[in-house]
Amino acid sequence: MAALAVALGLTGCGGARTDAGSSGGSTSSGDAAASCVDTSGDAVKIGFLNSLSGTMAISEQTVRDALDLAAEEINADGGVLGKQLEVVGEDGASEPTVFAEKAEKLISSDCVAAVFGGWTSSSRKAMLPVFESKDALLFYPVQYEGLEASPNIFYTGATTNQQIVPGMDYLKEQGKTKVFLVGSDYVFPRTANKIINAYAEANGIEIVGEEYAPLGHTDFSTIVNKLKASGADAVFNTLNGDSNVAFFKEYKNVGLGVDTTPVVSVSIAEEEVGGIGVENIEGQLTAWNYYQTVESPANTTFVEAFKAKYGEDRVTSDPMEAAYTSLYLWKGMVEKAESFDVAAVQDAADGVTFEAPEGTVTVNGENHHIAKTALIGKIGADGLIYTEWSSDEAIEPDPFLEGYDWAEGLS
Repeated sequence: MAALAVALGLTGCGGARTDAGSSGGSTSSGDAAASCVDTSGDAVKIGFLNSLSGTMAISEQTVRDALDLAAEEINADGGVLGKQLEVVGEDGASEPTVFAEKAEKLISSDCVAAVFGGWTSSSRKAMLPVFESKDALLFYPVQYEGLEASPNIFYTGATTNQQIVPGMDYLKEQGKTKVFLVGSDYVFPRTANKIINAYAEANGIEIVGEEYAPLGHTDFSTIVNKLKASGADAVFNTLNGDSNVAFFKEYKNVGLGVDTTPVVSVSIAEEEVGGIGVENIEGQLTAWNYYQTVESPANTTFVEAFKAKYGEDRVTSDPMEAAYTSLYLWKGMVEKAESFDVAAVQDAADGVTFEAPEGTVTVNGENHHIAKTALIGKIGADGLIYTEWSSDEAIEPDPFLEGYDWAEGLS
């Protein structure tokens, strides 16, 4: 796993790290500037970086809401190592370059102890070199295409073997043999579809079409007509943001339906269902690791708290839950390390657990992902998503798909 070895090797390239948990100052050595995180007072800064404008705002505003809830709860419970969390919020504006600029600001000017956010893989990849060069921590809450592991990122959404592969396994179990791929034109959909093509070849499934549209694209007449003419018996959808609204409206307009050509989506959760319109998407399938309808005491508490803060009409979703969970995992790492220092937090990460709304999650210290249960859900008439299929247990993260012979060479 050369890619992982290279990524983890970078953990020593950030210059000196100072134990910010025991002092407010820092010293410097090596090539990178030392951390400016200040823990000398009764508060510590953390950064929230999400798209509050642009095409991804439909999804990312909800993540910010969940992060705000977690920070509020943690502060009410005494904070982290006795320090209150002071949130510095920024808008990534749905632009990878803006995410990189804002990450730099949060780390170097605002001196935050960790940053929570990002959605698209383009935004994450734009931020990754910033966090590695500054030796800072990013907690990324969204499912993604895998084939990555950085010592400076903790991935609390699903990696490929926890969402994409279970989604294809489900279609195979349902007897689907002709699959059409539609996605937004950026890193996640193209890499996910490369993986899906490899899976399909090894599992007797024909990919009968593969089409991409720019983020924010709203004219899907050509793509949907190709889909209709392809003979597909299922669609795997990696569109992101408000493009899903236009896609599903056009899908319905040409007479396609869930009975003959069901769509499995990996970036549509409860919040997006309302934006798309239940009438356009009822009965369609999703692949995630959490739904609002998950039955557990932790989820009941989470949903009730979220609705109490933001309104009874609001819904929870997988990325929101993964973001909420990420803040509690960071808290657990810091308290285990007894320090806010990056190196100490990294060293303490392995085995840290949290009773999350989705179930118990555990951090893998080697690849910085977490074990997650895979769920296939069906969108109901009420706009909520109900579990159709679940993995027997939490799936250990395998971001480089080392456990799958058909994936050899993908990374």
